[in-house]
Amino acid sequence: MQSTLSPKCSSVYGSVKSWRFGNSLGIDPIGVVSTCSFNCVYCQLGKIQTHTTQRQIFVPTSQIIEDLQALVPYEQVDVITLSGSGEPTLALNLGEILVIAKQLTQRPTVVLTNATLLRDTQVRHALKSADIVATKLDAISSNQLQRVNQPVATINLPHILAGIEQFRGEYPGTLAIQTMVLSPWTTEMIEIYIQLIQRLQPDEIQLNVPSRPRTLVRQLEARGNDATEFISEAMQQLKCISADTLSTLAETINCATNIPVRYAPASVIS
Repeated sequence: MQSTLSPKCSSVYGSVKSWRFGNSLGIDPIGVVSTCSFNCVYCQLGKIQTHTTQRQIFVPTSQIIEDLQALVPYEQVDVITLSGSGEPTLALNLGEILVIAKQLTQRPTVVLTNATLLRDTQVRHALKSADIVATKLDAISSNQLQRVNQPVATINLPHILAGIEQFRGEYPGTLAIQTMVLSPWTTEMIEIYIQLIQRLQPDEIQLNVPSRPRTLVRQLEARGNDATEFISEAMQQLKCISADTLSTLAETINCATNIPVRYAPASVIS
């Protein structure tokens, strides 16, 4: 069943200033009803409305084309990012959207994914059309996965790791691991994370903090908001670790893995 956007709600939003990707024009392949296989405690979308791993077409590709064409020209855009109102790999037309977005905009394409569907051959094939894929890895244990990401019951950490590893072996583009750091890590946590990174061998590691407020009531604008732009009584500000703590963590991981580590700048954390 398609959850098409109303005429007043575009499937394209932004551009959003991203510390990772520059000026990012967002494409939302999910639509009005937030839909994801995770229900992360820090998600700026708030509580996910449809918690599922079932793939379908949510927003027709024709509508996305129309919304993209309405924003010509794209001179101020650095990348086109598929994210928005949930997990983009749930969209059956993901590959089609990526190809058309690249053709229309002549800009690199990025997909932000929670990696829960990467064991699906069709999902991996669709993602090969993206220039950059950033896969979420917040948890180093099953308990942490349940506590932080709150996945659909059929999802577990070994399956997520296996999916990322399989995708890494097939994907010709740039693979980043994005990790949300909610609190200071113990030495043991750092060691386990480093072991996982050495196994997955991404091109880059991105350490993030919950700088965006978490909406308590579903608001479509929250899919692309900047932390300072969209704060109301229905928003919850989440506590961030210090910039020094994050910097030290990034340096430790980089020294142990020899993989570039980027992290949220102090201006975002403060």
